[in-house]
Amino acid sequence: MINEKPIYITQPALPPLEEFIESLRQIWDNKILTNGGPFHQQLETELATFLGVEYVSLFANGTLALMTALQTLRITGEVITTPYTFVATTNAIEWNGIKPVFVDVDPKSGNIDPQKIEAAITNETTAIMPVHVYGNPCRTSEIKNIADTYGLKIIYDAAQAFSVKSDGKSILNEGNLSILSFHATKIFNTFEGGAIISHDEKTKERIDYLKNFGFAGENTIIAPGINGKMNELQAACGLLQLKYVHDNIQARKMIAERYNNAFENLSCISALEIEPMVQYNYSYYPIFIEPDDGGELRDKLYYTLKKRGIYARRYFFPLVTKFPMYQNNNSARDRNLQHAKNISEKVICLPIYPGLSNADQDFIIEILQGSLK
Repeated sequence: MINEKPIYITQPALPPLEEFIESLRQIWDNKILTNGGPFHQQLETELATFLGVEYVSLFANGTLALMTALQTLRITGEVITTPYTFVATTNAIEWNGIKPVFVDVDPKSGNIDPQKIEAAITNETTAIMPVHVYGNPCRTSEIKNIADTYGLKIIYDAAQAFSVKSDGKSILNEGNLSILSFHATKIFNTFEGGAIISHDEKTKERIDYLKNFGFAGENTIIAPGINGKMNELQAACGLLQLKYVHDNIQARKMIAERYNNAFENLSCISALEIEPMVQYNYSYYPIFIEPDDGGELRDKLYYTLKKRGIYARRYFFPLVTKFPMYQNNNSARDRNLQHAKNISEKVICLPIYPGLSNADQDFIIEILQGSLK
């Protein structure tokens, strides 16, 4: 049986239309569409409070935020990062004229392995860019110790980690900067959008100059900035989304728990391990298909779901190092990335979003159970 309506890996959560229309009326009345308008300013303030961080700088999308973060800290030379991520992480490094240096990941979390970082440091290394994969926190204290020892900056790609906490504290306070994505696929979206989280007023000031062409006054340009500003429609949407994001996360949690219960007796499926002290956001539901057969069983399952109208995703396959522009990177060729390779060949992320019905989820579960017995 093919599902009558396609089931995608996610579906954007949106605020009630009538509430957004009221925000649109305000925009139409005041005729301010961009350049740090009232909704933009309000969203930065409310997000900082909601997330438990000092400063938020809003962007039109998360990739621009990544690119600007590297400029903010004047990163040059080499940046140590992970091959197990969405390609925007690495592209932002490359667009800044910086060399990405890839190291392997922890086989359980998929996050960059701190033990592999130190061996990759050279005289050209200026920063580390780890990724909180699936919103699951990196081993931040170990990474900080390495960075402090060698005088390196840390920029966290926290695109998937909105509202995640560890030991009651936001993981966005780790590192020198953290980057968020508010893309339509994320648990908190502004249609498109993103942000840089910073920890002092001077750094936020530099970020805000850089995202607005470098303007520091009507006729004063102090840096070679870009146009990365979030517009008022995006910001208005974000303010409304904040009212509902907690309920959306709870709905995702319930879906994840139903999956967990359904798969607990299937030895060929392992799920993401979240530490007990982590307040998770359930941004993704990855499963890892055993045995380690080069992805054959995983791919068979992926195409079986697709034929039945279920569009799961293999996040993150292939590795970034498999893309043509990075295949000749020395670190991609010379370093052992075996754990990242193994995970990329096992992973499949299942649909998870507040609007996923029990009936649709049961259909997904039935196919998995039937295919993996």
